[in-house]
Amino acid sequence: MAINLNIDFSELSKIDYNDVSKWPIALKVIAIVLLSVGVLGAGYWFDTKDQIAALEVAEKKELELKDLFKVKQAKAGNLGAYITQMEEMKLSFGAMLRQLPSETEVAELLVDVSQTGIKNGLEFDLFKPESEIPAEFYAELPIKLRMSGNYHEFGKFVSDLAELPRIVTLHDFTITPNGKVKKSGEDALVMEATAKTYRYIEEEE
Repeated sequence: MAINLNIDFSELSKIDYNDVSKWPIALKVIAIVLLSVGVLGAGYWFDTKDQIAALEVAEKKELELKDLFKVKQAKAGNLGAYITQMEEMKLSFGAMLRQLPSETEVAELLVDVSQTGIKNGLEFDLFKPESEIPAEFYAELPIKLRMSGNYHEFGKFVSDLAELPRIVTLHDFTITPNGKVKKSGEDALVMEATAKTYRYIEEEE
């Protein structure tokens, strides 16, 4: 059965808008369509739009979780290698700590530094240990040095310091002529520097 949707606009003024049952079929269809569109639009605006936004957030979170899972999966797969690397680091760190003198060995190390200079023909004008400077797990002990010699003797002294079983480093050094001539005929020089050695701080300290 066909429904006539043609509207006689001249009759619209005669329609009782309070009595829907007497409306023409065409007007009823149009009203239903408009009402449906309005309901759908309102549903989208007040509900569906928020759900779509929440879905986008959830999808983004899902991607982040997938990336995090991949990272953790890779770490879990390399756990054995990480454990081995950690053990190697512990051994290496232990070897470094053994190069730091304990409190009782610092005096012996100072003697070693002094003897290394004398052995290489240097004459000490100043050998002055200063106050310790504490750091995170070690203490730094600066030693002010001023000694006379030549380039060769200074070079051998620095080289021998590096070969000591304990860590000793040189800082802020300057070399200047002192106006004297050594027995070998070479010009005598003066080297001023700060030697630093390091002491491991025990947990009790």
